[in-house]
Formats: sequence, structure tokens, C-alpha cells
Amino acid sequence: GVVQIDFVEHCGQSASGEYVNSLSIVDIFSGWWDGDGVMGKGQERALIAIDTVRQRSPFLWREMHPDNGGNIMNYHVYAYAGKHDIIFSRSRPYKKNDNCFVEQKNSTHVRQVVGYLRYDSEEERRILSDLYQNELRLYKNFFQPVMKLVRKERVAGKIKKTYDAPKTPYQRLMESATLSKKKKDELTQTYEALNPAELKRVIDAKLDCLYRAYQKKNGSRKVDASRSINKKVVPSMVSFSHRSTSPISVS
Repeated sequence: GVVQIDFVEHCGQSASGEYVNSLSIVDIFSGWWDGDGVMGKGQERALIAIDTVRQRSPFLWREMHPDNGGNIMNYHVYAYAGKHDIIFSRSRPYKKNDNCFVEQKNSTHVRQVVGYLRYDSEEERRILSDLYQNELRLYKNFFQPVMKLVRKERVAGKIKKTYDAPKTPYQRLMESATLSKKKKDELTQTYEALNPAELKRVIDAKLDCLYRAYQKKNGSRKVDASRSINKKVVPSMVSFSHRSTSPISVS
């Protein structure tokens, strides 16, 4: 019930204009992840997405810990937390390790899935939102095991990390003594009705729809999924300065 919240920008090489942001929320105890697609950085849209994720969570939220972005660190979200008896904590400025758990999910559940392209149309937002709310959430939480760091110790000048046995977020919730039997039964019913192979096929199909929407928006320009989509982009101004290698004469 202690969740970290963050937004992942899909602005591509330019942060100008309005573009889609992926809401990413993770429960620290179990690693249960959920997300949604939000157009722009408006506070009201962000709050609606956060409330949607909270209502479909299998556990009660006890604490919200966002980063310092203005779309979630504001009075509206603070009042929302107070209304639902949720502790509202915040990160220290410029300390990304304060939100290390959600930052990990930003990489494995967002960037490695949808890449670094610019998504700024309503069609792209709908596809992303549909993917997060359905198949991707189910596939990651019920069938993707994760390891949790148990301890770190220094041995002969080196840091030795010890992890527990890999378990899915679903398994960790089922082992929890605080989750009610009713919720555990609901999770079990959901798990038994799922087919991981079918989930993966639907995820791939929706990603194909997302890439086709991107190509259509950009005049049917070809997108190499293996090179362009999952490759970090460099801001256009930086790329220009790197390309400008001709000597400059000073008179």
C-alpha cells in the first residue's frame, strides 16, 4: 500500500508542445505495477489517471510518494490524498534515488516496451492507455517474476548484494498477511483465467497499432523497431552541435 508515482515523457527529440506522458505507479512491497496514458502535464488529467489506477488496485493505498513534478506535486493531489486517508510524502529535490522503485519500472515496463519515440496524438494516447490498463499490466504482474534486494554488505572492498527468490507481484500479494481473503480469491480467479502467450500476442498487436499510428502521423515514414523505437534519442540542438565539426575562424 506504499506506492511510488512518476510520469514518463514521450516527447522524442523535442519537449515543445503537448505530448503523451505515461503514468507509472508501483507498490514497494509487492512490485505490483500499473499505469495509464495521459495527454500533456495538466494537473486535472494527472489526478484522474491516478484515481483510476487507485480504484483498480488490489490493495488499499496507505502512502503516495511522487516525484516533484508539478502535475502530481500540487494542491489537488494533496487534497485527494487527504480525502482518502493516504499519507502524502515527497522526494528531495534532485534525488532520483528517492523514487528508485518506480524508476526501475519506468525502464522495464515503459521504455523497453514503447521506446523513445514522440507520441503526441490522441490516437497514440488511447492505444497506450488501453495497453497499460489491460494486457501489459496483467502480463507484468501475474507472469513476470522480480527479485528484491535483501541486504548489501562490503566484502574485501566490494559491495555484495543478496536477493531473495524471484517471485511475481501476484505471488508476493498472495503471501501477504494484510490482504483480505476476498481480494486473494479475486486475484486467483483472474490468474487462472489468463493465458500468458495470448497476453503477449495481444501486447505485440497493440504495439504494432501504436507504431502504425506513429508512421501515419509522420507521413508513412518507416520505423525500424529494432533500431529507432528502443534507442535513446538525442535532443536536436545537441545533435546539431555534434555534427558541426568545421573549424571556426576568429578574425
